[in-house]
Parts: sequence; C-alpha cells; structure tokens
Amino acid sequence: MNKYQEILKQYWGYDSFRDLQEEIITSIGEGKDTLGLMPTGGGKSITFQVPALAQSGLCIVITPLIALMKDQVQNLRKRGIKALAIYSGMTRQEIVTALENCIFGDYKFLYISPERLDTEIFRIKLRSMKVSMITVDESHCISQWGYDFRPAYLKIAEIRELLPGVPVLALTATATPEVVKDIQSRLNFREENVFRMSFERKNLAYIVRKTDNKTGELLHILKRIDGSAIIYVRNRRRTKEITELLMQEGITADFYHAGLDNAVKDLRQKRWQSGEVRVMVATNAFGMGIDKPDVRIVLHLDLPDSPEAYFQEAGRAGRDGEKAYAVILYAKSDKTTLHKRIPDTFPEKDYIKDVYEHLQYYYQMAMGDGLECVREFNIEDFCRKFKHFPVPVDSALKILTQAGYLEYTGEQDNTSRLLFTIRRDELYRLREMGEDMDKLIQAVLRSYTGVFTDYTYINEDSLAVRTGLTRRQIYELLVHLAKLHIVNYIPHKKTPYIIYTRERVEAQRIHLSPEIYEERKARYETRINAMLEYVTNDTLCRSRMLLDYFGEKNEHNCGQCDTCIGLRKQTATCQPDREELYEKIHKILSGAPQTPAGLLEQLPIEKELLTEALHRLLDEGKIIVVDGILQIKK
Repeated sequence: MNKYQEILKQYWGYDSFRDLQEEIITSIGEGKDTLGLMPTGGGKSITFQVPALAQSGLCIVITPLIALMKDQVQNLRKRGIKALAIYSGMTRQEIVTALENCIFGDYKFLYISPERLDTEIFRIKLRSMKVSMITVDESHCISQWGYDFRPAYLKIAEIRELLPGVPVLALTATATPEVVKDIQSRLNFREENVFRMSFERKNLAYIVRKTDNKTGELLHILKRIDGSAIIYVRNRRRTKEITELLMQEGITADFYHAGLDNAVKDLRQKRWQSGEVRVMVATNAFGMGIDKPDVRIVLHLDLPDSPEAYFQEAGRAGRDGEKAYAVILYAKSDKTTLHKRIPDTFPEKDYIKDVYEHLQYYYQMAMGDGLECVREFNIEDFCRKFKHFPVPVDSALKILTQAGYLEYTGEQDNTSRLLFTIRRDELYRLREMGEDMDKLIQAVLRSYTGVFTDYTYINEDSLAVRTGLTRRQIYELLVHLAKLHIVNYIPHKKTPYIIYTRERVEAQRIHLSPEIYEERKARYETRINAMLEYVTNDTLCRSRMLLDYFGEKNEHNCGQCDTCIGLRKQTATCQPDREELYEKIHKILSGAPQTPAGLLEQLPIEKELLTEALHRLLDEGKIIVVDGILQIKK
C-alpha cells in the first residue's frame, strides 16, 4: 500500500481509488501541472485532498461556489483535518485572522473565491505562507471559449508568479477540446498534461420528449418513475408555479433559486436530501456541490443554453450507479425562446453604452470620478427609473465587467450589523422593556465586543439559540430598538454591487473589443445551435452526441436513450416474420452455397436475427455447414 492509499484508507475508509484518481494524484504529487477532466460525481475532491495531505504545507483551493466551500471545510474538519475558507461577506478582521492561521496554524487547506485573490491583504500574507499546491476547481471558468467565463479567474496566473515552482491542479466536469487547451495556456502550464475520465454514464438514459403539454407530461413521468427528482426551469417565478402544481397533485416539492435567503435555501436542501421532499424545482442556481447519490430523474422543462450546462445538470442523476433518467421536454416554441436569449445575453452595443450612461445619472457620478467607488445596486429600481428590462441590463453590466469599466458582483450576502447609539451606562433604561428584550441585550453584550464604538457583525440565528427566542422575535426586537434610536440595525440582505474599476468615461468612448463582444456572441450562438441540434435530432444516439461534443469518440450506441429505443422498434417492425425468413434463406442457398457474411449482405436484417435463424435451421437439419460454407442438406 503506497502513501496515497494509506491516506485514503485513514481519512475516507476506502481501500482503492476510482478510475483515474490515482493517476491524477501521482501526477500532481510529482510536482507536475495537471488538468483532470472528471464528470460530475467522479470524485474530484479526493484528487487534491489526498496529495495535499501527503506533503507538508498548505493547499490553496480556488472555487467560485461559497456553499461548496463551506460544505467541504466542514467535511474536512469532521475528519480531523484543519481547513479554512475565505469568501465575500466576511469582515476584514475575520479575513486577517484566517490568513494569519494559514501562516502559523498548520492548516492544510485554504478555500478561497477567485475575487479574493486580487486583494492586497491576501497577496501580502501569501508571501509568508508555505504553499504545497494550488487547486483550481471549475477551471473552465478561466477560458473565454467556455460557457461560464469569469474574469476573476484570470488573476490565478498572477498568483502563480508569486509562487514559483508550486504546481497547479485544474479540475472541471465540462470542457470541450478547445477549452482544454485554453485552460492550460491561461494557467501557464509548464507542459500539456491532461487526464480525461470517460464522460460516458452507462446507467443514465437521456430522453427528449416532444410535447406541447409539458406540465401534463411532467406529471405523467413523475407518476411512472419513483424516487428523488430535480426539475430545472428557466426563471424564479416558474419554480414557485411548478411547485404549487406538484403539491396539488399530491407530490411533495420545494422550490429553490438564488433570490432566497440562505437559511431558507439550507432548510429546503436538507429537506430534499433527507427524502422528506421528493422533488426540487429549481433554476440553475441549484446543484453546484449537491451530493445526493439517489436522484432518479433530472427533468428540464426549459432548454439550457449550452450542452455544457445540460451535461452538468443532467449528471446529477444516478450518481449511485443505479438506473436514472435525464429528460428534456421540448416544444416547437422552445426554439424561438432559445434564440431570443441571444439578444438578451448580448444586447446591441449602443444599448450597453446607454446602460453605462444611465448608471452615471443614477449615481450622479461626474465625468472623471468613480475610480474604486463601491455602490449598492438595486436593479428593479434602476429599471423603473430608466425604463429598462432587468435581463438585458444584467447582461449589459456583465459585458461592461468583461471590458474592465466596472465590476458587477451580482447578489452578495451581507451579514447583519449592529451599533448601540446610547452609552453603556444608559442601558438600565431598557430594563422595563420586558424579559425578552433583557435576554437579547445580555446575549448581544456577551457575544460581541465593540458594539458601542463601531458597527459589529451579528448573527440573528445564534442570538436566537442563546436566548431561546425565535429568529423572527430577535429581528422584531432589534427593529423596535432601532425605531427608538437606541441602536442602528442593518439587517442581513442580498445586495448586488457596482464597483468602479476605472473613472467614468464618456459613453461614446466605451470600447467593446471583438474578443469581448463579437467572438463571445458567436460562441454563444454556436452553443445554442448545438443544444437545438441535440433536442431536434432523432436519428443519432444522444449519449454519443454529448460525448462527441466534449471530444470523446465513442464507437457504440448507448441502447437506452429515446433515439436508440426508437431505432430498435423501427428495425423490429421492418423484420420479416420467422417463416418468411427461413424461406428466403432456403431460396438463396438453393441458388448457391454462402458464407454467413454473404447471406447477411443479401438480407436486410440484424445480424443477431440471422444468427438465431441459422442456428434453428442447423438444429432441424435443414441446412449444413461444410468448411464454413452454408448449404442445403440434400
């Protein structure tokens, strides 16, 4: 047993690695830059956690998924492994403490979001850390050729320069051949080094159902196939509508999207993971880092806009190796809907410049001002004031982010904050406000320091636990204190931000290069067309189509997708009946003896059927074989 197997056994209890895990581990363990292509559920985390534990120093894990970070840190700590995470929403003091721990505290893993890499504090502290390896999860995000490009990922190459000689392990579950090349180039791989696990999922049947009654078909499928399910829809409103429909039909369901409060998300996820709720109806915000092995069906009511996104979402079914289904319900109108996403995702350049201009009016930003300014951004309020629609505004801001004029963060979780506006010695006034208020004040004073001098981050949930009150009661008590001007209370909220990365310029001077706009738009159209080809083609095996898209050549059909089943039925109906077949064989052999292959050429049937018929005729003694040649028995 080598050291990697010993670590695997010690911390995870497994005797052996799966598929390519050990090869990837050995490669990064030897200090080679390594790219691992592993489908969803392929056991990615093992490939960096094991080699990191086998050597001294800290493994930096770069991932965009905060929920996944928290989950993995928790799991490592349960195993007695020291791990930390740094992500948006933490206070500066919390970040400094975490980074100091990485220098002095013998920690093995630091999980960090790509946006945090660019901070001055991180780069200063990094110089004092003993780093053994860098892991880049969801590494396709670094490629502008990919479907999910994120500019923050480009900073990773700069981090590599600060850590010369430290190897990088890049991991992804969805990458086309051109993205594979691009990942290695942008991460400054010393030489190309790719390990590709097969993306084929033998237990997963890919199905496309053409229907104009999607909800009826959905109910029909859920009543026929037992077990846990995920239903993907395009927008937040639809998650709620479909959930209500299922509940009316007696199917337990919850809905999930990015706009929900974190506590609500966690609760719903737990209810679904435990089996208390059968169906999760969700937008694409659900699923990253979801590890529920017994999902029997993943069903798309709306088309994803790329095969990459579809493959990743569909791959959440059947991770236990048992039979599972990935179903798309397709109506003719979906084609128009999907094509409409192109102008929504890439609005006209003049429109993008208008959004930029209106943003300056919105914030009353003077020409030449703005550098490093951070502003909360309420998209509904902005659209109302300037008569825009939210979807193209969101897209315009993302393109302006790519072009380097600003940074649009999307929704950020902001922790609640509290500041007492009265002096400590005046607190006695609050005694007569009742027992609950007294419990809350005492809990705040015991739990947090500095509440009289500066805003302090607080957690309503932990205050609820300490006082025995509900979270709602805590919130209402704090709001009441704020109304009495005893505290300033800023409740937790999800707020997008606009950060100006350069000073305001005139709208007509905004330059959107072909790389930022035309080339990305063309690639987006290509992915949409590939998705439409997948759902409209009814002659090619769906598994082979997906594998081919990701550059994996597969010589056999899956035999279980809807096109494979359809072709099998078609072939079966074209087959002659047995007696007719025997007569045809007899007639051909009467003309001249034949080899089995020569006979097959003259009969338009499947090889298996001919083989069966020949065995029957040989058994009955109606034909014989002489030196491999078939002939009539005289």
